[in-house]
Amino acid sequence: MRKLLLIPLLPVLFISTHVAAREAPSQPRLKGSVEKLVSFGTRHSLSSATDPMRGIGAARTWAASEFATISARCGGCITVERLSRRFVGPRAPDGVVIEDVLGIQKGSDPNRYIIVGGHIDSRVSNEMDATSDAPGANDDASGVALVLEAARILSKEKFAANIVYVAFSGEEQGLWGATLLAETAKARGWQVDAMLNNDIVGNSVGQGGLRVADRVRVFSEGVRVSESLAEGVERRAVGGEDDGPSRALAKAIDGVADTLPGKFDVFVDRRPDRFGRGGDHEPFLREGYPAVRFTVGAENWDRQHQNLRTENGTVYGDTIEGMDFAYLAKVTAINVAILARLAAAPAAPTGVTIAGALTRDATVAWQAVPGATSYRIRWRRTDKQDWTDSRIVTGATTAVLKEVSVDDHFIGVAAVGADGAESIVTFAGRAPRR
Repeated sequence: MRKLLLIPLLPVLFISTHVAAREAPSQPRLKGSVEKLVSFGTRHSLSSATDPMRGIGAARTWAASEFATISARCGGCITVERLSRRFVGPRAPDGVVIEDVLGIQKGSDPNRYIIVGGHIDSRVSNEMDATSDAPGANDDASGVALVLEAARILSKEKFAANIVYVAFSGEEQGLWGATLLAETAKARGWQVDAMLNNDIVGNSVGQGGLRVADRVRVFSEGVRVSESLAEGVERRAVGGEDDGPSRALAKAIDGVADTLPGKFDVFVDRRPDRFGRGGDHEPFLREGYPAVRFTVGAENWDRQHQNLRTENGTVYGDTIEGMDFAYLAKVTAINVAILARLAAAPAAPTGVTIAGALTRDATVAWQAVPGATSYRIRWRRTDKQDWTDSRIVTGATTAVLKEVSVDDHFIGVAAVGADGAESIVTFAGRAPRR
């Protein structure tokens, strides 16, 4: 057996050689992108796909040109792809071609992918109204602006995983653009390590004037929608309801946010999305990929899905006046930081198991991960939500945690790269019986 080195450590921050020089997201650039998207009048998915000035087609062409400009500045590091398919449904009874605009930043590992997206389409009160002005400033030009700014910043660095920056169409018609990309990723055999959906991420004043400028909500599933009945039975047996891959991703995002200046918090919302509502991360969850949704701390529903008007002194409509670009820049910074960490890190370990029934010690084992120079074992008591203890293991794929009872502790393992970048944590299941 290879030599085992167990090193107790305090929490360690991922420090890339590029982080110190990485610029902060630009509020003027974010605002400029939102203003440009608003200028297309409506971006309804059933609006014109050919008009060069107004409608969804003009907006998508502009987004593609932005990715191309960023790519030109980094020597062609980003490949622009326009992915399309015809969809038919209640909100498009005659059918419509839905097109996603992708910027793919190649990594050194051809199989691994990290996806960050926002939807480029917009709507007003009537979901079938494809002609009225639908500025969609916060919903969701804010998300597309964030994606473009993340691409501009991160294109200056090189990573192990591929990063896919995407402007989805068809979100308001039925999450069609996200469905298209999720199914394409599965068909192409992509290993999607994480998907970040940014939808309504640019305002700090909610309904009734409630101001929430110090946090962003990150929604995540705990129990995987994609799991089989047998997997569900096993998950229940080991108590993994709060530690599925998407919840692990949300916890990692929370940890990254704590390392950034400004004390801008991640509110880990322990449900897949807002109550009774959905978003573009859901098709990725159905395919079994870790996926989360970023959304503002307090929504203003008068500014969502509304015809532009003023009634009894109340302004309705999703216009740029309702946005806060300092807030959007902070949400962008969190996205950039977690994208950089996960794209630089090895993949999350597989085959993580624990054994130790009827003993006071836990034996942890996992499969070796390409590119990992060490592994971090994390654990916590079963009455805690967040990891409290950790050890680094070098030179082995098994370890014994003394005086850590499997009856009273949850355990997981993350892979660590040479520069300290760490994957999300894989929750430990039961070791096979012998």
